[in-house]
Amino acid sequence: MVWNKAYAALLIAAICNGSSAFAPPRHGMQISRPVSARQSSCLFMALDDAMKTRLDGIRRSYQALTERLADPDVIGNSNLLRQVMKDRSQSEEVVMAFDEYCRLDEEMEGAQELFQEAGDDPEMREMARSEIKTIEAELEELEAKIKVLLLPKDPNDDRNCMLEIRAGTGGSEANIFAGDLLDVYRKFMSNEGWQVSMMDASSGDDGGYKNVCLEVKGDSVYSKLKWEAGVHRVQRVPATETQGRVHTSTATVAIMPECDEVDVKIDPKDIELSTMRSGGAGGQNVNKVETAVDLLHKPTGIRIKCTQERSQLKNKELAMKMLMGKLYDIENEKREAEERARRGDQIGTGGRSEKIRTYNWKDSRVSDHRLGQNFPLQGFLGGEVGPIIDGLIAKDQETKLRELSEETSA
Repeated sequence: MVWNKAYAALLIAAICNGSSAFAPPRHGMQISRPVSARQSSCLFMALDDAMKTRLDGIRRSYQALTERLADPDVIGNSNLLRQVMKDRSQSEEVVMAFDEYCRLDEEMEGAQELFQEAGDDPEMREMARSEIKTIEAELEELEAKIKVLLLPKDPNDDRNCMLEIRAGTGGSEANIFAGDLLDVYRKFMSNEGWQVSMMDASSGDDGGYKNVCLEVKGDSVYSKLKWEAGVHRVQRVPATETQGRVHTSTATVAIMPECDEVDVKIDPKDIELSTMRSGGAGGQNVNKVETAVDLLHKPTGIRIKCTQERSQLKNKELAMKMLMGKLYDIENEKREAEERARRGDQIGTGGRSEKIRTYNWKDSRVSDHRLGQNFPLQGFLGGEVGPIIDGLIAKDQETKLRELSEETSA
């Protein structure tokens, strides 16, 4: 999400009013106009000493990491160099914001001194007063930005992920809807510049997919796509409907952060693996040689059939990767549920059983139930998922900022 003054003012207003500044008008699709940063100046006082001490510590760590980049031992170790660069990048934005805050703080002191020294000179006093107002507004915006940057971060946000779409209730129409969602996400991922590869797919008899799984790689992929997890419901007249009746169908989206053997330990004894012929297109090899694998994880009952690759070894590796992702997702969902229960989170469960969105073809709208907001259907079908995701991220940050404000005032 791009940080700007309007967004900063929205966050400020949300905390001040104790209600969502992101809630849309009842009959509109636009976010209500935020109050100006100047109007909300009572909310964000100067950063307190404890906050400044914390920020100063982050800055010292950042400087130390910068110095390590010139260390021959670090330069000679590609893995260590990558880790140091990653750690440094995670604190870079907050350090830059704090440096700017300190610079403006010094300018504020100078402007206040100028105001005091102006005496009875009305022009000098007005010039100093104008400069103070300008600096105050910039400081308020930076304070809001810094507090957002210091909010607890999901440890999985920087990871790649797997996106799985499964057709739900609705028969062939559910399969077609799953295919429509896949097309939307592919457009969105293309716009984001992410790399996408098909991991597994089972086509529907009348089009679409019974289930499909993608591997998505790019910058902070999970931090954005995680908001798409849940049940998506469509209301429209299916192509096969002769009476013109509106049907309701569903598809479930699961977003699983990428993991490896370090994150998930799988006992080989818990795996039951069998092979079979893939069938379909791909030449004689897939039809005559048992290249497909059928993997069962006995403790959870998770079953994965993988036929995408043309060799049994690659299909086995792919199936194991999908299994690790599913197991990690289960543990991750448990942790997130405990955290949401602690916070009393109102944004949504994030679970795959939660109904998060309805697509109404007749009214040409997409309704996100977590935001209580409508979006144009045609824009969404064109891959414009970003505005919905940005709204959910903003609402999550709003909740965390309010908690931070309550903890500070307690």
